[in-house]
Amino acid sequence: MVKRICKILLKLGLLILIVGAVYLGFRNYMILKDVHQYDDEIATAAKKYDVDDQTDLISAIIFTETKGRHEDLMQSSESRYGEAGQISSEADSIDAGVAFLAEALKAADEAGCNESTAIQAYNFGLDYIDYVAKNGGKNTKKIAESYSRDVLSPQLGNDQQSKYRYWGLHSLLYNGGYLYHNGGNLFYSEIVQWNQWKIEMTKFLF
Repeated sequence: MVKRICKILLKLGLLILIVGAVYLGFRNYMILKDVHQYDDEIATAAKKYDVDDQTDLISAIIFTETKGRHEDLMQSSESRYGEAGQISSEADSIDAGVAFLAEALKAADEAGCNESTAIQAYNFGLDYIDYVAKNGGKNTKKIAESYSRDVLSPQLGNDQQSKYRYWGLHSLLYNGGYLYHNGGNLFYSEIVQWNQWKIEMTKFLF
């Protein structure tokens, strides 16, 4: 009897895993499809700002920020206009976002920092590059957390360094799932690079 119940539970668990995998695969496919509709605009902006080799990274940022389902695709209003809600078209968002990313990539390279630092700076701001340069030149979750906790969060009003729950695989594995209020997303670079891998591995579908 016990053996039979175990077999049933095993089959049920396997079925749940299969259904979950199919759902996640379909969900990711639909997001990728939405992101890829902006390939031409991405290529144009990448060429304009001399980052032609970073189109997959740009697509990954769109995937991460809005999944291709918002006018401000790259959430770049603040980087260009100093405040949110000023972007009124997808093309303007891509142009502004790629311009800022190109600036971050150049600044990171000049400071002797890795590309992951530039990607994280897209979320934290360009001052993060100097912070990383003074702490080894390589973005890590530990450095990103210290910047989020000790610099960015207090700078934006969270003097108590309070946290909130953040349910994501990267965060759950690292600290049980939390971020600091007003402290950006310390897992940003890791998430973007994971989404970039998805884009690179599925190009044949689009």
